[in-house]
Amino acid sequence: MKLTKLKTNYIARHFIYYDEIDSTQNEIWRLMEENKIVNGTMVACDIQTAGKGTHGRNWVTDEQGNIAFSLYIETDCPIEKLDGLTLDLAKILVEILKEDYNIDVDIKDPNDLLLNNKKIGGILTESKIHGNNVKYIVIGIGINTTKMTFEKDLENIATSIKKECGIEVDREELIARFCNRLEENINKRVGTELAF
Repeated sequence: MKLTKLKTNYIARHFIYYDEIDSTQNEIWRLMEENKIVNGTMVACDIQTAGKGTHGRNWVTDEQGNIAFSLYIETDCPIEKLDGLTLDLAKILVEILKEDYNIDVDIKDPNDLLLNNKKIGGILTESKIHGNNVKYIVIGIGINTTKMTFEKDLENIATSIKKECGIEVDREELIARFCNRLEENINKRVGTELAF
């Protein structure tokens, strides 16, 4: 995977890709524990065996070609500067899917993406807080772009872009465009000094 349309200064400039991993989110936390991470690091994969969703749920990425990645961003800013960030991330993804593919995706506030009233994606935002400051955030994104088969208990509540619309999404381009807009959003909230 190559993010050729990346225009960021730091987000996803350090890029780690796995064919298969337990969870991109877990890998970010492991890299932090080992002091092997830099600001803006992205971990992406094809297959996730134990992806993390919200409220301790699993996010399954068991077919190739879907979107699963996590980002580590150093912020060191007051908590209130990051208010509403998860919803902003959802809005960015909705805008890109509308602009590039004319797909109308809805947001189930604050972190689920719905297509035809079924879930196609989710956002997990975790952070480390010290006092009143958020030291860093870890953002996980999962989107079912190509997944065609779902377990019985999920087939009425989950779907994919390809299954609903018959559209092939360019995941590398979508991820790059998301990162470009995310960096703009973070810099507006926290200050452009993060980029250098």
